[in-house]
Amino acid sequence: MRSFARATLALGAAALFCLGLATDVGAQTSQPAAKTGEKTVEEAYLQESLETMIIKEQSQSESKDMKLVALQYIKQAVDAGRKNEEIRKSLEYLALESSMVQVRSAGLGRPLNDYPDIRAKACEYLGEFPSVETKNALLKVTLGDAEPMVLSAAIRSLGKIGMNDADDVTQAISYIVNRFDILMPDNSLAFESLVALERIADKNGGIKDPAAIRAIMKIATGNYITPVRTKANELLNKLRKYSTGTGK
Repeated sequence: MRSFARATLALGAAALFCLGLATDVGAQTSQPAAKTGEKTVEEAYLQESLETMIIKEQSQSESKDMKLVALQYIKQAVDAGRKNEEIRKSLEYLALESSMVQVRSAGLGRPLNDYPDIRAKACEYLGEFPSVETKNALLKVTLGDAEPMVLSAAIRSLGKIGMNDADDVTQAISYIVNRFDILMPDNSLAFESLVALERIADKNGGIKDPAAIRAIMKIATGNYITPVRTKANELLNKLRKYSTGTGK
C-alpha cells in the first residue's frame, strides 16, 4: 500500500506539474508580446517547489522507472540552473539507497532496490552540488558501495569538488585503489582515481597524503594497462613539481 500510494502521489504530482506548464504556456501566449515568457517571483518559486516535490517522491519510489525519470528531471533542473538543497538530498538518497535503505522480499534474499546504474548517475550529478554535505555523502559511497561503476562516479565527483579536509578524500580514494588492487585491479577505476587525485592536487597546491602517493605508485607499477600506468607516472612527476614549488 505504501509503494502504491507513493507512486500514485508521484504520478498525480507529475500530472499537476505538466498541467501547470501547459497553463503557464497558454497564459503567456494570450499576453501581449512584450510580456511573453515573463514570470513573477512567486510563479517561479511555486513551479520550482512543485518540481522539487515530484523529484523527491520519484526518487523514493520503489519503482526503478520512477527513479530514472527523477534523474532525467534532475538533469533538466541542473542544466537550467535550478539547483537547490532538496534536489541535492534526492540525489544523496539515490546514491546511498542500497547502503542506507534495503528493500527485500519478505525481509529475505538479495535487495530489490539494488540499482548500480542509478547510484552511479546520482553520484555523477552530485558533483554539480559542491558542498561539505555532498563530499561527506560521496565519502559514504566510497566506503559502503561495492560496485566499481558507482565508486568511479563517486571518485570522479569528489575530484570535481576538490575538497580534502584533513586528507579525508585522498585517504578514501587510496583505500579504494588498494582494495581493488588486491582483489581485482580495475583499469577504469584506477584511471578515475588518478584523475580525481590530480584535480585535488591542482585545487590544493599538491597532495601531502602519504597514502595517496603510495596508491599512485602502486598503480604506476601494478598490473594495469599502459595508459593507466603512464598517467600514474605523469601524476607522480606533477606532484614532485608541486612539492618543489616549480608549479604544475
